[in-house]
Amino acid sequence: MRQSTFERFCRTVLIGGGAVGDHGVPVTSSSGRRSSFSSHTNGGQPHVECPRSFVWRGRFAGTAGRAPSLSRCMARFFHELIHKIVRLAWPLLLSAFVLAVALYFWLLADLPPLDTIEQRLVRPTTQILDRNGRLLYEVIDPEAGKQINLDLSALPPACVQATLATEDSRFYHHPGVDPIAIARATWQNVRAGGEIVSGASTLTQQLARTLLLSTRERYEQSVRRKLREAWLAWRLEQRYTKDELLALYLNQTYYGNFAFGIEAAAQIFFAKPAAHLSRAQCALLAGLVQYPTGYNPLHDPDAAKLRQLTVLRLMHEAGFLTAAERDEIAAEPLRYRSRLFNIQAPHFVIYVQDLLARQLGPDGLRQGGLRVVTTLDADLQRQAEEAIRYRLDLLNCRRPGICDKNTDPNRRVDNAAAVVLDSRTGEILAMVGSPDYFDAQSQGNVNAALALRQPGSAIKPLTYAAALDAGWSAESGVPPLTAASILADLPTTFYVLDQPDNPQPLLGVDESRPVATSQGAGGKVPYTPVNYDRTFHGPVSVRTALANSYNIPAVKVLDRIGVPILQRLAAKAGISTFASDFGLALTLGGGEVKLLELTAAYGIFSDGRRLDPQAILAIDGEPPSIVQRSSTSVISPTTAYLITDILSDKVARIPAFGEGSPLDLPFPAAVKTGTTTDWRDNWTIGYTTERIVGVWVGNADNTPMLDVSGVDGAGPIWHDLMLAAHPTPPPPFVPPADIVEISVCAPSGMLPTPVCPRTRIERFVRGAEPTEPDNQFQRLKIDRTTGHPPTPGTAPEQIIERTFWLLPPEYHDWMAAQGIPNAECGTQRAECIGVHSGSVEQREEIEQADSAFRIPGRPLGPALVLAMPTSNTGYQIHPGLPRANQRVEVAGYVAAGQPWAELRLVKDGVILAEGAGVARLNTWWTLEEGEHHFWLEGRRSEGAALITSPRALVMVEPFQSPAAMDGEALTGAPPVAE
Repeated sequence: MRQSTFERFCRTVLIGGGAVGDHGVPVTSSSGRRSSFSSHTNGGQPHVECPRSFVWRGRFAGTAGRAPSLSRCMARFFHELIHKIVRLAWPLLLSAFVLAVALYFWLLADLPPLDTIEQRLVRPTTQILDRNGRLLYEVIDPEAGKQINLDLSALPPACVQATLATEDSRFYHHPGVDPIAIARATWQNVRAGGEIVSGASTLTQQLARTLLLSTRERYEQSVRRKLREAWLAWRLEQRYTKDELLALYLNQTYYGNFAFGIEAAAQIFFAKPAAHLSRAQCALLAGLVQYPTGYNPLHDPDAAKLRQLTVLRLMHEAGFLTAAERDEIAAEPLRYRSRLFNIQAPHFVIYVQDLLARQLGPDGLRQGGLRVVTTLDADLQRQAEEAIRYRLDLLNCRRPGICDKNTDPNRRVDNAAAVVLDSRTGEILAMVGSPDYFDAQSQGNVNAALALRQPGSAIKPLTYAAALDAGWSAESGVPPLTAASILADLPTTFYVLDQPDNPQPLLGVDESRPVATSQGAGGKVPYTPVNYDRTFHGPVSVRTALANSYNIPAVKVLDRIGVPILQRLAAKAGISTFASDFGLALTLGGGEVKLLELTAAYGIFSDGRRLDPQAILAIDGEPPSIVQRSSTSVISPTTAYLITDILSDKVARIPAFGEGSPLDLPFPAAVKTGTTTDWRDNWTIGYTTERIVGVWVGNADNTPMLDVSGVDGAGPIWHDLMLAAHPTPPPPFVPPADIVEISVCAPSGMLPTPVCPRTRIERFVRGAEPTEPDNQFQRLKIDRTTGHPPTPGTAPEQIIERTFWLLPPEYHDWMAAQGIPNAECGTQRAECIGVHSGSVEQREEIEQADSAFRIPGRPLGPALVLAMPTSNTGYQIHPGLPRANQRVEVAGYVAAGQPWAELRLVKDGVILAEGAGVARLNTWWTLEEGEHHFWLEGRRSEGAALITSPRALVMVEPFQSPAAMDGEALTGAPPVAE
């Protein structure tokens, strides 16, 4: 039987035998070996011998004595083949599975899900706004930067085109990975000898890298990072549309200088929103993405320009620009902003950041995306900054046409600070820490409003408040003073603890208070305070002493109440820097304070309660934790009003500050100045019922200014700011119900008597008003011919009565220096009576008359009295003040109070003022250097004899620095404050 081709194939190939003949007889191989299959007959039937390796079982086994057929043999073969394949393949399959799992964990397992992409977006920055919602600053996280999201439709087309041409021209034609770009980059890199000269990352891959890979991995140069990036890019493409991805890219890409997103970059580099960018600016920003540091236009504008030209070329090649447009845009000049960040009120903003950092923590501040509404008034802040710069220019003669460098020298003052508070809430409406935050030469970044400086006399109101307040006086164990209480402004030496490590004379809190004495105790040194004008004013009221900032009375008041009392009151008012022992010098500015704290401390003079500065109105619509004024009572409301009444008394401060000074305003305002020794600091702090304004002027490096006091340095700035802070006049100060007004004898503070030369209305706390009549002014008999007390031999007709001012012995030397008659001298010391020269008319008995021009101590005998200036008075011409403001009043009156036919005020024979039918006359005289004589002359009636008053000698000399004047206080003396 002939076999089919298939059978021969099976026998030969599948069964594995050798060549088989037509009848199935194996063909002997060349080696003589038979095939493993053999054929023989069994009852005439051919028999196939299967390979021995086959094990016949089951349904493949033949019947007894019979071999399997060919079909069974083939089935058995395939079964065995599959069995072998499975036996050999399962390790491979297992290996492949393990490899796949390992690859997954190596490549994909730790990739974040796309659901977290919103959490990984750069959050909008924290915005600090003024009280009206105007942007002051955005708080930039150094690891996040400035970021503002925009819709794609809000961007200029040129910005989108420049980005696509530069970063991914086939963005709309690939699924997240661009094979063409990969092939091109590979070829270019191979041609470069393996150096990477071209990349193939698409915009989507860059997004995946920025938003979904860790910071460390973003900068890896590895296959793994590329594969992970490609996988994430493909997934992003499946989730977002192309426009959404492009908008996400433009809002999240880093452009340098902490700018994340094109809107932030536009504001940082060009100070404008992205919607207003020109094509040239769009091209420049698109070029920054590749190398933000190297192409930073603020640091290397040339490199940035070259990169912009490259972007314009790519835009032309991509078909976005014609050649003419490319060249036109390339020629457009680029102007960058001068400062890195748009920041208004920088010192205040930094102050607010510190407050937020303490409240929220630094991470919450930088990454919170907060909207912080502050108390600042941006308009008032701008006015404050302008006022400071303008006034400093005047002081330094930097305003041609306004100052003359030949007559107005440079005052060597570079710095100033100012704070404006709402006197009812403590809200900070303006804070200027220096004229220019960015001026490194003058240390402009130092916030002088928070720096420690010596306040000079600006601290005195707190001293007097403690002395006038019943509660604090009770703690010190002394009765409270009143505004009419008399203080002795006389040469006084105190003895204080010697502490050589401290430049100020100190008083230990456990030591007894020093007293005026001529002998020092063990371990103590003499301390003799002096007044700013280097003169002594005798008996002065508390009102006069505080209003004119006399130093000696202030030290005596602190000596009376004790240094610890002032320290505790200051701390309760919000001053945190008086913990050390500064001794009696504390009341003259021996300690150090912050302008903000001292300005807020003046808030106690509103109603007696502590005023804490407030800088934040709301955070994301939620009010801050502190929104109301403190309920802490520091002084009584009545004490607060008395201090306010004194500091707002324009008339009371005329002797020291004159009339028409920068301290005078067209509405009620209380004010105090301060100047430290060597002109290192000067201050003016004042307030109304609505605002408190504090100003400091000096130098950040503590170098002295040239003759700049508080009234001519800080005063004009304070004046400008008070006007700016009060567009409408504020309400007047209203006295509490417990304040009463009564008439007192001005020189003594007691109830007036018929012989009191001058009375005035004074305010008291109910129950503290004087009850005893004045006993200092008394009518005494004298010899009219000699002016001396009568002797037993004096004729009765020569004895007349005169009014004398009887003061304690401690005043006698001062009275003699002032030419004031001293009735207590007696006949043994007639020379100290101070007899006045003049005609007989001057010595006649005259009628007592009250007059506003009378001064304490002048005998009431002369028919004509020159009230001002007083004799033997010295003045100095201050170079820092306008000459027109340096005037003194010249005044006189008819003692009897009856009008005379004519009166004239005369200086050195020159008539200053004259009047007819008047009883008093006054004028103002501008100071002139030299020795001058003043008098009042007049006639009772036409044709009557000319009568003159006693003459007053006045000396006027150039100003001398306190440190250069004779009589300088001993080493360790406190600043000489005005």
